[in-house]
Formats: sequence, structure tokens, C-alpha cells
Amino acid sequence: MFQWLLNIFKSKERVLLKNTDTMKKFLIVGLGNIGDEYENTRHNIGFKILDYLAKKESLTFENQKLGAITTYKFKGRSFILLKPSTYMNLSGKAIKYWLTKEKIPLENLLVITDDLNLPFGTIRIKTKGSDGGHNGLKNTQLILQTNKYNRFRFGISDEFSKGRQVDYVLGNWTEEESNKLNERLDVSVQAIKSFGLAGINNTMNSFNGK
Repeated sequence: MFQWLLNIFKSKERVLLKNTDTMKKFLIVGLGNIGDEYENTRHNIGFKILDYLAKKESLTFENQKLGAITTYKFKGRSFILLKPSTYMNLSGKAIKYWLTKEKIPLENLLVITDDLNLPFGTIRIKTKGSDGGHNGLKNTQLILQTNKYNRFRFGISDEFSKGRQVDYVLGNWTEEESNKLNERLDVSVQAIKSFGLAGINNTMNSFNGK
């Protein structure tokens, strides 16, 4: 009888540990398009931020199902970094697959994307919202069946003439932007770490508008 009770307590302990481990796992998704022609474009800022973090921490991405993946371990947290290989318009498929495969709760998801409505380099992190006309977010909302997921918007400004939005978004950074980009990438990496360590609300308070 005693052994039976002991087994129950051990079983509950194992479940609790698994749940705790799950809460320490985060899926950080940088949106972008695969291919050399897109590598340095404004639309690929999600990829660029994750590449910057990976280079800084000597991480290597591996091509796996629906995306390139690497894991960054920091202060007891596991940040799974994902660059979807589905192209921007089908980003949600990769996000859903890796959330499910890694058993990561939705509240531990952070999707990084470009935003035309913000000045260059400005960060805005939110827990929900519309897709804002962004095809990557639009597909993510469709696949996840909710708009209540954490998103990290990186401002690329709207310095384009009428009818030139697509060219601008898929265009390369200007020399002036490139000169300022590393500092902005560094702040972005700090925000990602804060998300895992301090939580979404503290991160929004610390980094929004920064």
C-alpha cells in the first residue's frame, strides 16, 4: 500500500517536472523568405535578428522540416529559434508544426516581423492584434485560429513613393540603415532574452518604443 502511494507521488512529480520544463521552452520565430535574393531585404528582418543572435552565441542552424532550427540555452531556458522555409505567406504552417512537436504553449511563442507603420528600428511587442496587412501574420492567425499570440514588430518605416510598397519591402537596406542596424539588432536580442526570463509584460514595458 505504501509503495503504491509512493508510486503515485513519483508519477505526479514526473508530470510536474515535465510541465515545468515545458514552461521553460520558447519558440522564437523570425519571419522571412528563403533564398539569397531576399537575404538583406527589409522583409527578412525576422531572419536577420535570429541570424545575429546565432552568430553572437556561436549557434548553427540546421535545415529540418518546414524550417531552419537551432536552440539557444540561456539561464535555464531553451529558446528554439525557427526560420520557416515555407516562404512568408505560409509561415503559420511551420509555426504550428514546431509548437506541436516541441509541446510549447502558445504563450511561449514570439513571432518577429517587419512593420511599415513604425520608424526604422523601433520595437513594438504585443500579445495580440490584427495582422496589419502582413501576409506572414495573416497566415499565422489563420493556422493558429487566434490573434492572441506574442508578436515582435521591427520598424522598417514607410519611406517609399506611392505604388512602390512591394519594391520597398523587398528592397535592401540603405547605407544609412545598415550603419545603424547592428545596434538595433543588439537591442532586439536583448528583448528576446527578456521575453524568456522576465515575461512578456515586463518585456513590453522595457522595450516598446526603445
